[in-house]
Amino acid sequence: MSRPCALLAWALLALFGLGAAQNKETPACCGPIVPRSEWGARPSECSQPLRQPVRYVVISHTAGSNCDTPASCRQQAQNVQHYHASTRRWCDVAYNFLIGEDGLVYEGRGWNIKGEHTGPTWNPISIGITFMGNYMERVPPPRAIRAAQSLMACGVAIGALRPDYEIKGHRDVQQTLSPGDQLYAIIQNWPHYRE
Repeated sequence: MSRPCALLAWALLALFGLGAAQNKETPACCGPIVPRSEWGARPSECSQPLRQPVRYVVISHTAGSNCDTPASCRQQAQNVQHYHASTRRWCDVAYNFLIGEDGLVYEGRGWNIKGEHTGPTWNPISIGITFMGNYMERVPPPRAIRAAQSLMACGVAIGALRPDYEIKGHRDVQQTLSPGDQLYAIIQNWPHYRE
């Protein structure tokens, strides 16, 4: 996306109020998070709280289709939720947050509800952030990487993540290829990454 197009996209997001439903106490350093109501999420049936501040962040990928526009990412978030809630019979989309190649963060279960992303040991003690797409052979665009990093900084700023939080790749804590070879190589260089 060219710089003028990116600026136009951000202006439109601001104009239509994407992210306006965020917590009013969210610091200015937190970028916009597309709330569930904006991407057309079905109502959640989840209620188990996540105790904060959380020590771990687990990074995964959906291993499905990627999305690179707000419209395609809204659709992809809906597809992921449909699969998790209707096919897997979970109470909602498994992840706390989803990252689109459009550079936006999509609210899943959010900061306060336990996810279903990494199994019974890790779900109660971690935030699950997934990148929408398959990153075995390709890397996410820089705007998606920045969105994830900004989200984690926001988590620290609002007290949802410990300042000394640790990042884990999904494959570090479960037998899986997620978050894909290319994304895994990237997160291994992030300052909070611990194997």
